[in-house]
Amino acid sequence: MGWINNAKAETATNAAREAYAKGQRVLTFKIIEANVTSRSTGIMTGVGEQIEAIEAQGWDLANMAASEGKALSGERTALVCLFRRRG
Repeated sequence: MGWINNAKAETATNAAREAYAKGQRVLTFKIIEANVTSRSTGIMTGVGEQIEAIEAQGWDLANMAASEGKALSGERTALVCLFRRRG
């Protein structure tokens, strides 16, 4: 998966674990795609891993919105994901 994507998944895990421990019922998390360009169809590197990391902590992805824009190293897609706590 690569060290950057591993670090992003770990950040997602920690945020989800902390929100769950606080008793939050909703978690909103921004995921930035790791691909260099958003102009091609294909796998959004690192996104699935972060969603899986959050869901492993007791959350379900309920809704997602996407936006594209410039970052320091080129165009990126940002996904704003709304998770709801299970149970």
